[in-house]
Amino acid sequence: MRRALDFLYSASGALAALSLAGIFLVMLAQAFGREAGVLVRGADDLSAWLTAAAAFFALGHTFRHGELVRMGLAIEGLPLRARWWSELAALSVTALFTGWMTWAVASFVYDSWRFHEVAQGLITIPIWIPQLAFALGVLILLIAVLDDLVAVLRHRKPAYQLAEEERRARGDFSESV
Repeated sequence: MRRALDFLYSASGALAALSLAGIFLVMLAQAFGREAGVLVRGADDLSAWLTAAAAFFALGHTFRHGELVRMGLAIEGLPLRARWWSELAALSVTALFTGWMTWAVASFVYDSWRFHEVAQGLITIPIWIPQLAFALGVLILLIAVLDDLVAVLRHRKPAYQLAEEERRARGDFSESV
């Protein structure tokens, strides 16, 4: 199970990176197209969808690697037991919110599919297709939060704390700046 979850988080990060590469390619096509007198139709639509995909696919991956803003500074100095309770409370609230968000986003995408909504830009495709990245990204974040919640319940360190400790051991204090 651990390998499957780690693969999911890595794949999500890779999809975010591919989305960023897609934005680069669209912008490059626009730049060369402008010089050649060719209009790249729908470039704004593609860039917007790829930007959203990059942001949401990155959530689970960055959460697991300790790169999202957290309450670490507030709980870092607490005694071990108080830190455990604080971590448990923070992850529980995050799991509840992210679970609600996953449900709301999935309902939104489902309604777009059910009502056959079409994108209103130059590219006329069913809008649920680019919205799917939003739903999948939030779902992967929920899985990552639940993964760390289970770890804390088992009195293990969450992945983001392990990643932070690893960075500090290498002498990388960039997140503290």
